[in-house]
Amino acid sequence: QVQLVESGGGLVQAGGSLRLSCAASGRTISRLSMGWFRQAPGKEREFVTGINWSDTTYYADSVKGRFTISRDNTKNTVYLQMNSLKPEDTAVYYCAASSMFNIVVTPNGFGAWGQGTQVTVSS
Repeated sequence: QVQLVESGGGLVQAGGSLRLSCAASGRTISRLSMGWFRQAPGKEREFVTGINWSDTTYYADSVKGRFTISRDNTKNTVYLQMNSLKPEDTAVYYCAASSMFNIVVTPNGFGAWGQGTQVTVSS
């Protein structure tokens, strides 16, 4: 079972940038699809982006052109670069792993989760 630990969250002004990291342990991520989800207060957890082990990426429409997911299998780490942040991006961001090749954009498509990291964007 893979363990995931997110880092890099924080408080940033609108228009700013943050880079989240998700460090994996317990197994290599080279044959895992990885994803980022977010959950704002009072809302359901929603898909943000995913990358399969062929490095094909998928993005929610709300973050296309602003967020970039990447992976470094040598470091067993996945990254989320977030640019042009907006107040509506404020949420707890979760890293997730899936053994399925095809990215599923719902939480039940992922079997392992990190504890989450808070991202707050001020206006």
